[in-house]
Amino acid sequence: MDTQRKCGKTLLDSVTCVVFLFLDFLDAVLCLVFKLVDEFFEGEARNPCYCGNDGEKTLSESLYGRRKTGFLGFARKWKIYGKKKDDGSINGSLAVNRWSDCGCNSCVSWTKEGHTHKLHVVAKHFPQGRDEAAESVIFLHGFLSSSSFWTETVFSHLSESLKGHYRLFAVDLLGFGRSPKPNECKYTLLDHVEMIDKSVISPFQFNSFHLVAHSMGCIVALTLAAKYPNFVKSVTLVAPPYFPSAEDVTRTSLMVLNKLAGKTLWPPLAFGKSVMSWYEHVGRCFCFLFCRNHRTWEMILKLFTLRRELNFMEMDLTRHTHHSAWHNMHNTICGGATLTDEHLEILNKSKSVKVCIIHGDEDMEVPLECSKNMKMKFPELVELNIVQNADHKSVVLNRAKDFAKSLQHIWVS
Repeated sequence: MDTQRKCGKTLLDSVTCVVFLFLDFLDAVLCLVFKLVDEFFEGEARNPCYCGNDGEKTLSESLYGRRKTGFLGFARKWKIYGKKKDDGSINGSLAVNRWSDCGCNSCVSWTKEGHTHKLHVVAKHFPQGRDEAAESVIFLHGFLSSSSFWTETVFSHLSESLKGHYRLFAVDLLGFGRSPKPNECKYTLLDHVEMIDKSVISPFQFNSFHLVAHSMGCIVALTLAAKYPNFVKSVTLVAPPYFPSAEDVTRTSLMVLNKLAGKTLWPPLAFGKSVMSWYEHVGRCFCFLFCRNHRTWEMILKLFTLRRELNFMEMDLTRHTHHSAWHNMHNTICGGATLTDEHLEILNKSKSVKVCIIHGDEDMEVPLECSKNMKMKFPELVELNIVQNADHKSVVLNRAKDFAKSLQHIWVS
């Protein structure tokens, strides 16, 4: 039996090596193809790829470290098109849709004249009477999702007594859903926090608020809480991607990329995640075929499933650009890992807020180990609740009523 297992593992490793070697070669070819096509349609590529860049201190190490594993181990160093301004951005308007992105009204509404360039926010003003007396709650979704993750599930299960005391704000994070997807934005934690501040906190004049976040949104939530440690009343994190900072901080983001999206063929979801996270141009090709034509694919899906309306998760999966998804993965998730300990330290010292974690024991996307490590490192700050027989999304979606009750308990206490 042991011999068979060893033979099976050797075979799988060999096939994995061949598949990813082919993807290395394909990504190298697509790199050149997209450079030529971008130059043809745009005159100059507004968003040069990371195949030959030397790296920038403000961006995640994973953006550049991953290229060192390029085809046969050689980094690609072809010409990078696009002339940089003094401030480091690429020439061209922020409000311009790329040729390879979807041009439907929903996807390009933020480019229209008169748009406020704020995040799309679904606000539920449940309180009757003066808003000043109500407590505010900001909900942040995860990667490849939107505010619908909360509005279509948890919002409808909040009790009537709760609705009389809270204002709920579900946010489409920068680059997802109906929020802006600027082509020259690097989608760093600072970008996310500034947009939430501009779109929610400042307009509604918050003097205190609760935070509820899922997956990638947890990293943003902790950053926001660290900025306003005296304003935040509670932080609820669902399946937070947490990894203690390594001694070599610059390599932490690359370590996170390997942990969350390591190169593997099985299961299929993990394989797709690794391809989209490691291969910039293969991922862009996928987005060109599916995200750019999401209306067509949605129509085909409705036709084959005989459904009049699609599930919100099916809709959200393609409501982004390759540029926004790519940078959110590397700069927000992987790059944010280098700052999470620092933000938790700020909250730990403030002693005015409690961090409650809810994590499914069958989560394959963000291992339960992440939450256990956070609890172990910050035992007094963090409260960990493990949900049995729940994975990354079912921890909320399949138990929305129980989850709403948990939130009510956290907010009241």
